[in-house]
Amino acid sequence: MLVSCSLSLSFGSHINKMKPGNETQISQFLLLGLSEEPELQPFLFGLFLSMYLVTVLGNLLIILATISDSHLHTPMYFFLSNLSFADICFVSTTVPKMLVNIQAQSRVITYAGCITQMCFFILFVVLDSLLLTAMAYDRFVAICHPLHYTVIMNSWLCGLLVLVSWIVSILYSLLQSIMALQLSFCSELKIPHFFCELNRVIHLACSYTFINDMMMNFTSVLLGGGCLAGIFYSYFKILCCMCSISSAQGMNKALSTCASHLSVVSLFYCTGVGVYLSSAATHNSLSNAAASVMYTVVTSMLNPFIYSLRNKDINRALNRFFREQK
Repeated sequence: MLVSCSLSLSFGSHINKMKPGNETQISQFLLLGLSEEPELQPFLFGLFLSMYLVTVLGNLLIILATISDSHLHTPMYFFLSNLSFADICFVSTTVPKMLVNIQAQSRVITYAGCITQMCFFILFVVLDSLLLTAMAYDRFVAICHPLHYTVIMNSWLCGLLVLVSWIVSILYSLLQSIMALQLSFCSELKIPHFFCELNRVIHLACSYTFINDMMMNFTSVLLGGGCLAGIFYSYFKILCCMCSISSAQGMNKALSTCASHLSVVSLFYCTGVGVYLSSAATHNSLSNAAASVMYTVVTSMLNPFIYSLRNKDINRALNRFFREQK
């Protein structure tokens, strides 16, 4: 993955220059961040450092619980551990660079660094979406076909679903990154955000961006809409199955297996859609950047709490693990 993103950088680096008449090659962008007020920088540094540490620690604990406890070696927790790993990588593509810039009192990100950050951000946001779709299918099989669950959701299928999610995410991120590498930029290289977002980078270009915009919008609708359709279909079938459950105990058990996943899906998609709708409705770039914190940082931080607070299996596994370490 690292090699493929590096190859795309080297492939396109020789063709991305300033406008004709200025042969200086692009060397850096400026990330304007969330605020330009100097007195707010220490607060932002402490806030984002705290959220980053909580996110990494929380998701690492989920991974640790699923690996250490044999009772959690099931498809649901296999997908959950992969989602936790993707969330760690997702937040690590943006927050560390922001913290370094605040600490160094610098807004600079190199051209190669910007494209690389954009590449990995796209990769992990798509991976999150695909893994949530795979988890919805897992819940559908568990509730609608409980007697055949172990046969259908075997280790081969689970591994294949995760592998396909990685492959699609890598190919999509490489496609968007390579297309961005074809763009030429003018002298205005300020990005009104705290990371290199694809949409912001495209809008900075002074070359023809219609193809980039069309590809970005089409593939976003195709991937995002496809994942949402898969999740909605899975839960529609689950709802139909739940309506046929006569006992209250069976209904509560079915609800409890879906509640955490539904909460994470709602948080992920609602914040993501909300950010981009507000971006289209307002031209206040700094307020849009602040709103995107919910989508890029807060969702990854809250996922471990959603899955662990009411999950007795994970809590039991963690308690057993820490008791064994004493």
